Amino acid sequence: MHYVIHCLDHDGAVNKRLEHYEAHKAYLGSAAMKTVISGPLMADDETTMIGSCFVVEAANLAEVEAFNSADPFAKAGLWKTVSIRPFLKRVDNR
Repeated sequence: MHYVIHCLDHDGAVNKRLEHYEAHKAYLGSAAMKTVISGPLMADDETTMIGSCFVVEAANLAEVEAFNSADPFAKAGLWKTVSIRPFLKRVDNR
């Protein structure tokens, strides 16, 4: 099953995001869970990072929750809100 992880940063957290970016990137690169697609969410100015969005493939919700809580961004307290939902992929135009 695919899951969407939608995370919004605390206000004004760009510097905290940048401080933990390398650890976050290394974590995603070494994780056993398959990340289908991921990247930062952007503010309306299209330049300021304000959150994270992932589509992952996992066996169950508990696996995704564990994956997300072990992320260096989560451990650093970057995200104000996290929403994880099952996602039924119907179209993939890659």
